[in-house]
Amino acid sequence: MKKSFLFFALAFMLFSCKKESSTASSSSSTSGGSSSGSSSSSNTVPDVYTKIFGATSITSDGTYLTVKTKGIPSHKSCYWPTSNALYESFANGSTTFNGEIFSKAPNQIVDQNYTFKIPLKPAVNTAHSATPLGPIGFALDGVALFNQYAAGGVALGDEKKGFDQYYGHPQATGSYHYHVEPLYLTKVKSSKSSLVGFLLDGFPVYGPEENGATVAESALDAYHGHTAVTADYPNGIYHYHTTAVAPYINGNGFYGTPGTITN
Repeated sequence: MKKSFLFFALAFMLFSCKKESSTASSSSSTSGGSSSGSSSSSNTVPDVYTKIFGATSITSDGTYLTVKTKGIPSHKSCYWPTSNALYESFANGSTTFNGEIFSKAPNQIVDQNYTFKIPLKPAVNTAHSATPLGPIGFALDGVALFNQYAAGGVALGDEKKGFDQYYGHPQATGSYHYHVEPLYLTKVKSSKSSLVGFLLDGFPVYGPEENGATVAESALDAYHGHTAVTADYPNGIYHYHTTAVAPYINGNGFYGTPGTITN
């Protein structure tokens, strides 16, 4: 009887030890996979994108960065409803972008539901696809960036007269956007040489200055950019610059392969 009891006790102990060892091995394998960075580190949002203060969410899948925004400015504008705390009058006859005489449009700012998906590792694409009408990227405040054309693909012309005190305006659907230098970012939040946003191809957009001097159009290529060291990219990167003359932000197409935008 004693022998039988000892046999079963020994068998139970061996089984328990084997099960515990198997569980510990499985746990170690899972932990090791996580700490290896195969999923968690590749999904980490790089530091430069933490400068995007106007997003409702920023995520990474290791290949693309997904930025969701309401597309509304955090600054004052005459295009907010008068009941909004950010409403600020800007009278017709005031001077706006490039000395244009302001003429207010009838539109008002309305929340959007933008989802921008841009490459985390942008690269040149020799196809240089044309930028569409509508959003071609986003500013750090979550506002959409538009190209150099008005509705119908014509030059901005008189539309520039409708730019508010920070050089933005809403279209008929209420989508506020910048065609030109986002003055709030380059004058209030930071400087004329600072990062102001990203285009859909993932390449960054900077203000009109570099190394303390205004960037000359002749220093930029057909896509309105060049490759150089920046404060955010010490190893250098291709980037766009805003300028006071057309095409303002982007020239004859994207330098890289554009991601997607939904609203």
